Amino acid sequence: MKDEFPGKKTRAMLERGIPLFLNGLRYEEQLQKAARRGFRSAWQIVVDRAEGDFIWDLDGRRYIDFQNGWATNPVGNAHPEIVAAVHEAHQRYGFHYDHPLRYELAEKLLAVMPDSSLTRFSYEVSGTEAAEAAVYLALTHKERRHVIAFSSAYHGMSIATKVLSGLGGQFSRYLEAWQGGVIRAPYPYSDDLPAGLSQEQYVDYCLWYLDNHIPNSVVARDNIAAVLIEPGLAEGGNWIPPENFLKGVRELCDRNDWLLIADEVLTGLGRTGRMWGVEHYDVAPDILVIGKNLSGGVEPCAGIAARDEILGDNDAFGSGSTFAGTPAGCAAGIKTLELYERLDLVANAARLGGIAAGIMNSWEQYGIVRQVRSNGLLMGVSFCKPDGDTEARDWWYARAVRSRMLANGVWAISDREDTIRLYPALNMDEAVLREGLGIMEEAIRYVDQHGQTEGDSPAWPTGVAGF
Repeated sequence: MKDEFPGKKTRAMLERGIPLFLNGLRYEEQLQKAARRGFRSAWQIVVDRAEGDFIWDLDGRRYIDFQNGWATNPVGNAHPEIVAAVHEAHQRYGFHYDHPLRYELAEKLLAVMPDSSLTRFSYEVSGTEAAEAAVYLALTHKERRHVIAFSSAYHGMSIATKVLSGLGGQFSRYLEAWQGGVIRAPYPYSDDLPAGLSQEQYVDYCLWYLDNHIPNSVVARDNIAAVLIEPGLAEGGNWIPPENFLKGVRELCDRNDWLLIADEVLTGLGRTGRMWGVEHYDVAPDILVIGKNLSGGVEPCAGIAARDEILGDNDAFGSGSTFAGTPAGCAAGIKTLELYERLDLVANAARLGGIAAGIMNSWEQYGIVRQVRSNGLLMGVSFCKPDGDTEARDWWYARAVRSRMLANGVWAISDREDTIRLYPALNMDEAVLREGLGIMEEAIRYVDQHGQTEGDSPAWPTGVAGF
């Protein structure tokens, strides 16, 4: 008999904390509603300590960390050299806007851009702010009012980035009237395609939509400033676009005088086994959005890089905030980039990604696995309900697998979609990666055999608001 999971300290903290936050008043009701239909809610933990490839919960249980601070810890949790650099910056500078580290980090970043034409940089606090800044920069440079974004894309949680994102449904409810200059286009998914299309045919359709439907039926070509795209649709499910799609978008931008904005907040800085996701496609963006991995998961730091004529002379553009380019954030970024070079992290991410792909490619043999996708350490597994289960939804199976993984010591992400997403640290120990993927496959096999409402874990604790 396994110990009770989650443990007593974790459950007590969740009971204490969940009611303080969003939907705390109705969480218990939702749990009971889920239980009545036979669905076991997803388990949660509360992190007590994080170090390297692992985290520990309040009850002392250790987990392999595939969640990775939502893909913000490229060298693992709380890397001691980054922590020390941040501490030194705090002691020396406290917080002041102008300091030498902001210039040093900008120099280091511009030296590793995917194209030498990206020679200017502007700091932001988060990837959300950076995506907003990139779009506003494009609008002011082109003096146009519209930007094209994509279905299932995610650019942040502010009002502007909710409008730019393509997650739809509850994500941007009551902001429909704020869509304004955002034009939505289809993204070239590799699964569940409409009208029986092959992916190649669907890519052709997506490019046709950009070049024909939008300019002919939505807004004039010469009033579109930019195309905002992720070179890997991360939060939307880790979808990997075909090479000819990104090349096609670049060609359309050139032909129509649109800017290409690459949102590399999650795909950039080594996540895909290249320094930048666009490098897989031999495409140079006009504006590059940077965040997450930049500061090693220790301090917030983000920004945008752009060509001279876009950011070097633009009186209309303004962005940034009080805490954009803080001393501590820049110190973390400088040390992180030093570790990238010293540890050869990008090449290591490619190596680990190849190992992971070799393990995961066989998982489509399971009836509940619809598709496995990966590009370096940007990895996702989509789930579906098996034949004969007419009541369930696909994402229930994703949650069931993720919950069993968690109970057995692996922490991964399954939030709003039917996909489990994995973001190991770029320097994760190979043995730990293999162990974690082995635990995940066991969870898939078990749920495939027993269904999403069953498990050999202890019964779901009653009266607990927050799992």
